[in-house]
Amino acid sequence: MRTVVSILWGLAALVLTVSLAAGRGESSSDAGGPPHAPPAVPTAAPAEVGPHLPRSRPVRLYIPKISVNAPFTDLAIGRSGQLEPPPADDTNLVGWYAKGVSPGEAGTAIIAGHVDTATSPAVFAGLSQLKKGDRFHVARADGRRATFVVDDAESFDKDDFPSERVYGDTPDAQIRLITCAGAYDRQARDYTENLVVFAHLV
Repeated sequence: MRTVVSILWGLAALVLTVSLAAGRGESSSDAGGPPHAPPAVPTAAPAEVGPHLPRSRPVRLYIPKISVNAPFTDLAIGRSGQLEPPPADDTNLVGWYAKGVSPGEAGTAIIAGHVDTATSPAVFAGLSQLKKGDRFHVARADGRRATFVVDDAESFDKDDFPSERVYGDTPDAQIRLITCAGAYDRQARDYTENLVVFAHLV
């Protein structure tokens, strides 16, 4: 099983640390608060069903509908035990949880991007426009192009984030695109919601 308790804690805390408003001046440690309880760790890996690809790092994300053409950077669990956000000084950059599932591999791959910075919209500014049936692509280091179709797009209050639904393991190749949504709370220096796009490999 690829995920372990510490990794699940980090993923469950994504809604807190990858506030994706970091470009407004706060660091990942500014989005404080305890992480959500991690989902239960399965005792065995689920059987693989549906299309899937071997592990390979992602190189570039293409979302034609919202004109995204962005390179990837690795995201890791920081010293706080939470997933660090992508750098805030690059508005055209997405991050993936590099110790988790790679896009196209069986399981749930996590991709995060900023919705804006202190001065301009960022890579996932248009993510809310994606609807069921829309397609996007991930170019991989092995030369393959993984195509995903959107199943759903939902916004969740950060105080009531469904960690297990978003981060839990899946038997087929799925992906989550995550950014901030809702109102910007200037006192907390964070958005009130997270937008999650759920998609699967086709």
